[in-house]
Amino acid sequence: MRASAASAVSLVTAPSLVPRLRQVEAQDRALALVERYDGELRRLLPERAEIFDAHLHLGHDIDGMVGDYDQLEALMAKYGISRAFMFCLDEPDRHPAFTAANDRTLAFAARSGGRLIPFVRLDLNESPIEEARRCLDAGARGIKLHPRAQKFTATDERLGPVFEIAADRRVPILIHGGRGLPPIADGLRALVERYPEAPLIIAHAGIADLEALSRCMGGRKGVFFDTSTWSPIDLLDFYRRVPPEQVVYASDFPYGQQPSSLLIALKTALHAGYSEDQLRAMLAGNASALADGRELPEPTKPVGGDVLMQPMQLARIHQYLSMATPLLWMRQADTIGVLGLAINTCAERNGHVDEVDKIRELLVAARDLWATLPEIEDEIEQRQTMRLTHRLIHIADIEAVTADA
Repeated sequence: MRASAASAVSLVTAPSLVPRLRQVEAQDRALALVERYDGELRRLLPERAEIFDAHLHLGHDIDGMVGDYDQLEALMAKYGISRAFMFCLDEPDRHPAFTAANDRTLAFAARSGGRLIPFVRLDLNESPIEEARRCLDAGARGIKLHPRAQKFTATDERLGPVFEIAADRRVPILIHGGRGLPPIADGLRALVERYPEAPLIIAHAGIADLEALSRCMGGRKGVFFDTSTWSPIDLLDFYRRVPPEQVVYASDFPYGQQPSSLLIALKTALHAGYSEDQLRAMLAGNASALADGRELPEPTKPVGGDVLMQPMQLARIHQYLSMATPLLWMRQADTIGVLGLAINTCAERNGHVDEVDKIRELLVAARDLWATLPEIEDEIEQRQTMRLTHRLIHIADIEAVTADA
């Protein structure tokens, strides 16, 4: 009787294990594929290249994203990242003045033994100069500004005193230059011209206002752009506008992950025509000069072409993957079937067989992993699975855009 009861339980519960087993299998396959690209990354990196990450976060964002110290330390060790500029996220306890979050930033920096270089994050609405002085006196070595999150524009008069204190202390300002902004070039140009002693890093390759920013900032010593953007097309357009001496590698951790963050920067830079010396400067040299207070590099000329030549097959794959990305960000199902279209496009043989077969393998794994999202009840696990799915698609897109490099 006891054996028959156990059999009955087994018959009832076994079907419920099927989705979980499917999730585990899909996740294991996805992780193995991502690990494979660590080898590709090592092949692309110059020998014994130093890596300095000019833009990463630790803490908890109000959107649910978490930058974990231990995870970051493990990633930096694994990928040979020697130092980084680090600051907090848009924290739940950001009021007043990011004080508590900035204190955590300083504590993380102390814990890292100098590998994490702390920046103070400011809110222009809440005692920005007082908080800047407090944190700079306590060891912060830069200032982080986020006009979209803190709801100000690049022409806000309150930015003047912030740039003034950065100029007085000779510390860099890193400002968000990515999505969700109106044009920012004119406001930043006026500030840079007024306070030339304040080094400036424009985040996310300045894609919010790339044409105007590159026109007024390209060739300007002391102004840098970081590479933390998700689109390889954006980076190729960026490289042809901004001299290599003004480019610093950045991941935007935890939003940017490895190995895709380094892969996109390296593969697009190589596609643009960067030399080994220019790669080394982008990966660490430019940011190290800024961090160490050394003479900043003199800008030369941008590198890269005005036209992207791409086989039609790879252009189609890129188009479908661009359509898939916002669906994943919103954690929606692929009801349009864009991944299926991209996978089917890989059947064409056009002279890039090896690259396309790699892309197909990534996308099949991403499709299977994406299909498990509705079955995952835990919010954190679902977010992690979504991000792993996106990482596969992101690597596939990088391959599609740079396959002929």
